[in-house]
Amino acid sequence: MEQYHKPHTKKVGSGTGGRRRKFRDKKLSHSGGVFAASKVSEKELKKTIRGRGGSRSVKLKKAVFINVVNKDKMKKVKILRVLSSHNPEFVRMNIMTKGAVVETELGKVRITNRIGQDGVINGVLV
Repeated sequence: MEQYHKPHTKKVGSGTGGRRRKFRDKKLSHSGGVFAASKVSEKELKKTIRGRGGSRSVKLKKAVFINVVNKDKMKKVKILRVLSSHNPEFVRMNIMTKGAVVETELGKVRITNRIGQDGVINGVLV
């Protein structure tokens, strides 16, 4: 299993001091996927992954361009670097996530979609 999201457990039980038992066993359907960690690069790299039921999803591993919305127009612009993210390590390693601010040829752009699940990068000017 790559990443298992276990159910939330409380510190305090029922108040009687009774033993807390496991709610249910781990299931493969509860496991999450691997973090895509999309980086800024000179060449674009996409990876196709097979999902449950044979479905396919495209994960963007390395990116060069971002689709920027500016006054009802969409423009494809080159990404220079990551300026800010919720994790300071991601800024240092140029890893892009939703909500991160990147520097482009047009200016600062905030990413609006989930890159690892969409396979493209969309954003709006800040």
